[in-house]
Amino acid sequence: MSVVTRFAPSPTGFLHIGGARTALFNWLFARHHGGRFLLRIEDTDRERSTQAAVDAIFDGLSWLGLDWDEPPVMQFARAAHHAEVARTLLETGNAYHCYCSPEELTAMREEQKAKGLPMRYDGRWRDRDPSEAPAGVKPVLRLKAPREGETVIRDHVQGDVTFANAQLDDMILLRADGTPTYMLSVVVDDHDMGITHVIRGDDHLTNAARQTALYRAFGWAVPEFAHIPLIHGPDGAKLSKRHGALGAEAYRDMGILPAAMRNYLLRLGWGHGDEEIISTAQAVEWFDIDAVGKAPSRFDMVKLMSLNAHYLRETADDALVEMVRPLMEKRLEAPLSEAVLARLARGMGGLKPRAKDLNELAEGALVYARERPLAFDDKAKAQIAEGRELLAAAGAALAACDAWSHDRLEAAIRDFAEAKEVKLGKVAQPLRAAITGSTVSPPLFEVMDILGRDESLARIAAATA
Repeated sequence: MSVVTRFAPSPTGFLHIGGARTALFNWLFARHHGGRFLLRIEDTDRERSTQAAVDAIFDGLSWLGLDWDEPPVMQFARAAHHAEVARTLLETGNAYHCYCSPEELTAMREEQKAKGLPMRYDGRWRDRDPSEAPAGVKPVLRLKAPREGETVIRDHVQGDVTFANAQLDDMILLRADGTPTYMLSVVVDDHDMGITHVIRGDDHLTNAARQTALYRAFGWAVPEFAHIPLIHGPDGAKLSKRHGALGAEAYRDMGILPAAMRNYLLRLGWGHGDEEIISTAQAVEWFDIDAVGKAPSRFDMVKLMSLNAHYLRETADDALVEMVRPLMEKRLEAPLSEAVLARLARGMGGLKPRAKDLNELAEGALVYARERPLAFDDKAKAQIAEGRELLAAAGAALAACDAWSHDRLEAAIRDFAEAKEVKLGKVAQPLRAAITGSTVSPPLFEVMDILGRDESLARIAAATA
């Protein structure tokens, strides 16, 4: 059997972290088995579905690197087909028209509630002759679900889950206006798309039992199910915005790398021994849905940022230059010159160990891009004011260097400090402030080496002027 999975979000908001993990697990399962990963937009809630949300879902998946193998299916566009398929169940005796008015249904539920019974449709039109239908009432179409026995869901994550059929009522397939319900649309679309494995949140577990009854009524093969536990916050409570339940675009804006996010989401509920750092290639090789745990995972922003810092350090310098380039140009409100890009390429090795995300990396990289006169922070101003004379003399010593390299520059300043009978820091601190505009930067002599003789000396002169 060729594996086919799907991710089927509703476009009523952003691609949140739980949805991103569900998409990742479906994508990995399909890639691991050499199958196909499909995308379906469940846009049947016309009041809440927006094109902006659809675009955000596409953008979020693309940013994560989760490519789908066929054009996305738009569920609402298939509504007429869903309704047509549902009506075939009337011919086979697996569905019936229900003529209950809203008032009748309300009275039925109130009576059940008063008696302490579960509130569900009691099947009063299940075996009645449509000729008894009241005038002027448009019927809904209901599934004639089995009332005896059990439905067992053999779930790859939850194990065998048993539902008594008596507890599952005859769900509505077509509303009184003829429009299909969510449950019908999902089953028809999954069948038509050839979905072999439905991997989704465990809040859909009860739906699996209802949908299984519908599959069987159609005479279709039931897909295999895997209901993965939801993600909680660090405190064990339901994940919310205060925990990090944000859209994928928010993490992108935080400077998270897609590879780091994939690795982090993968480890939320799935593991491979003690491995923490798992490349995408390894994940595709190792992933199987049976290894997903039953317990909810806890989202930890600190762990995500730590993992992101690791991926920053491991990413090629030239790739990072391209990633920070638009961030730096936005801050500077100007394009980066070829000279600045060359400096960044040389300096990236010293910059990336000091950053946890792309925004920090871009901020640190500005040392190679700012034009004179530099804007000094308050601490840098104080350092320059205190050591102005020493700084000017150090500049003269540097100008006399016969070679402009990291080691030669460091040796020159050490010799200068020794000659002036001051500690190295007394010279290096104002020098760093003059060169970078800050008291915090990558290694000073590395920065000076990369900036070059002319720019470094010009910055020192500007600071002492």
